[in-house]
Amino acid sequence: MHDLPPYARLLGLSTARGEAGELLWIMPFREEVVGRPGFLHGGAIAGLLEFAALGTVYDTLDEGVSVKPINVTVQFMRGGVERETYAGARITRLGTRVANVEAYAWQEDRERPIASALMNVMLRRG
Repeated sequence: MHDLPPYARLLGLSTARGEAGELLWIMPFREEVVGRPGFLHGGAIAGLLEFAALGTVYDTLDEGVSVKPINVTVQFMRGGVERETYAGARITRLGTRVANVEAYAWQEDRERPIASALMNVMLRRG
C-alpha cells in the first residue's frame, strides 16, 4: 500500500485485511470527522468511501497503472455515530481502460451500511 495522502491522515484512516483477505479501511471517530454533534460529517464518510474504492483498485492492479476518478455517486443511508467506521469495496468491472467499483461504509454491522458509493475510474497502463 502506498503512503496515505494528507486527507487520509487527517481522517485518521488505517487499513487492515478482512476475513476473506479483502482490503478494509478504518476511520476512528474523532473531532476531525464530526459534522453535527455526535455524528460523522458526510464529507468524511464520502472520503472514506473514495479511499476504499481507489485503494481496492490499486490493490488489484499491477504497479505502473495510474488511476483517475471519472465520477463518484455517494448514497447516505443513515447517520454515522460515535464509533469506528469501516469501508470496503469490490470491483464490479475491470476493463483495460475503465473500472467500475462499489464501496460500502458501515459501523457495527456490515449488513447495515451507513453509506455506499459507485465510482468509475480511468486506468492508464504503462
